[in-house]
Amino acid sequence: MSATAAPDGSGAPRIVAGLDLGGTKILGRVLDSADPLTALGDIRVDTPKGSDAIIDAVVDLVAALGREAAGKGLPPIEAVGMGAAGLVDKHGVVSFAPNLPGVVDLDLAGLVRERTGLPVVVDNDANTATVAEHRLGAGDRARNLILVTLGTGIGGGLVLDGKLQRGAAGFAGEPGHMVVDPNGPPCPCGRRGCWERFASGSGLGRLARDAAHAGRAPHIVALAGGDPDDVRGEHVTRAADAADAEAIEIMAEFAWWVALGISNLENLLDPEVVVVGGGLAEAGELLLAPTRAAYETLVLGFEHRPPVRIVAAALGQDAGAIGAGLIALDLLAESSVWRRGRAPPP
Repeated sequence: MSATAAPDGSGAPRIVAGLDLGGTKILGRVLDSADPLTALGDIRVDTPKGSDAIIDAVVDLVAALGREAAGKGLPPIEAVGMGAAGLVDKHGVVSFAPNLPGVVDLDLAGLVRERTGLPVVVDNDANTATVAEHRLGAGDRARNLILVTLGTGIGGGLVLDGKLQRGAAGFAGEPGHMVVDPNGPPCPCGRRGCWERFASGSGLGRLARDAAHAGRAPHIVALAGGDPDDVRGEHVTRAADAADAEAIEIMAEFAWWVALGISNLENLLDPEVVVVGGGLAEAGELLLAPTRAAYETLVLGFEHRPPVRIVAAALGQDAGAIGAGLIALDLLAESSVWRRGRAPPP
């Protein structure tokens, strides 16, 4: 689909809503097919607790986005795309979501479709971010790409031979729950030692608290208000940005864990680009430079492999909502093609 034409080939822009449903926030954007990178409407609300409250919040957000679009003289929203944290099947059912307490087997697509009367498509939030970065961001339409999002946890998305891979049930792309230490710290998923316990924002905070309790990292502790138990990942990145030697050392240790997971993914899938997104990607080269250095020592046969680009995501925290809007535009394209009596695009 061209970013400068309507998905049905008519040339008229189509208006959709793209929503990113996370553990703490829901971001909603209004997009049109002519310029999907420009937010024609942008609303953020807190994620409520429980399935019923989430459905109410999503429906209210879609209505608010529609009002915002109408206030700018735009046509009505034609479809809704959503990225949701957790295991999302091919029918838009959120089967399991560790960061959305109480959400199990929630027919998110069906219930929102019923309440709004609009076509709705739902995918995993990291998948929607992958779609956005692949088509419009740092992925630069690479044929083979991995996105890893480093935030509270770790999400991921896979593009192989130019196509997003969802797997048999739709659950592909959960690298954060690769077990890298079976005796490691507990994970919200119920297991121990998942990659995200070491290489997410919470993992960076844990490394720094360990250092603080050992009497190290006074600059980091000072940034946290003086209590080692209050140290978080953002205090480490701020101290490292100020050239604090102990913060830089903690970042290097953390980057090793990031590189461990990336090297495992590289060994398995052989992409030419690894895009690092999520809140921690904002650390830039403070994180990426030591990650690349550690990757060289961890990946199989580094000296015999073609170069792999490990780069920061380009679209920031908006990538999930932008990608959700793009899959909504895809949904319109497919329905338009069906109406004209032709097979939908692969």
